[in-house]
Amino acid sequence: MTTQQTAMTTQQIADRLVTICKSGEWEKAQRELYAENAVSLEPYATPAFEQETRGLAAILEKGKKFDSMVDTMHSLKVSGPLVADNSFACVLDMDVTMKEGGRMHMKELCVYQIKDGKIIEERFYM
Repeated sequence: MTTQQTAMTTQQIADRLVTICKSGEWEKAQRELYAENAVSLEPYATPAFEQETRGLAAILEKGKKFDSMVDTMHSLKVSGPLVADNSFACVLDMDVTMKEGGRMHMKELCVYQIKDGKIIEERFYM
């Protein structure tokens, strides 16, 4: 007898992402919940990050680069998700001291698109 694993619902993915991200484990969330061909979209390009990052491997590298730029994470809050059929949003609120640039408060709206039980797009608004 074989059991077929069913894809997670948008609500389940949203809840899981929020739970993992509250502990700052971005890579764990990405490896578990993102599609291999996922896309990450920033509001604009910066010297540190492209506006568009394609593919899970590149998104994982982007996360490692961000982590390497952080000196101290003073606080990290992630709101509960607001969920629709194939998308959800949450607010990420960080008080962080960067190795270069000093202490800053970053608050952004994070919007995620789901397809076939995986996150296929993340988009950040500041």
